[in-house]
Amino acid sequence: MQWRTPTGPLVWEHRLIERMIALMREQLTTIDETGTVDPGFIDTATDFIRTYADRCHHGKEEDILFRELAKKDLDPALGADMQGLIADHLLGRQVTGQLVEANAAYRAGDEGALEAVRATIQTLSDFYPVHIAKEDKHFFRPCLAYFTEAEKRAMLEESAEFDAQLVHEKYRTIVAELEPGRP
Repeated sequence: MQWRTPTGPLVWEHRLIERMIALMREQLTTIDETGTVDPGFIDTATDFIRTYADRCHHGKEEDILFRELAKKDLDPALGADMQGLIADHLLGRQVTGQLVEANAAYRAGDEGALEAVRATIQTLSDFYPVHIAKEDKHFFRPCLAYFTEAEKRAMLEESAEFDAQLVHEKYRTIVAELEPGRP
């Protein structure tokens, strides 16, 4: 896809994140109706959130867009919005970690962990739509005014390189963690 702004791919990525959140909401219904959760689905959902939503999507925001914005003389309100989005990203990471822990406890037979699984899914399902709306409707457009066309192109190129390296980064890490004697 040919993007004209560095926020174009980010908005597009939001649509896929919204689809996963819809699936997570369906899991809430299953929990409420059956009193059980599919731990495999939770593994898949948390991998998606950690890899796609956080490392890929939030990574491009923080490591490219926000980094470049921080070099600009931002309107104080826009700067505060950026700091709020960074705090949102941290919250998403924290809650996702809690979901991983709750799912592991549930998988290990802790029946009480079901409520923690449910609560963290609910938190993420409530969090992401609000966070996405902040970025799509209130943040991305005004931040583009701070960049020249050349700067926008450079960020787009860097984003493409970031995406190209991501899968390699993930699987190098997995193999390194599985190798004996590795730190």
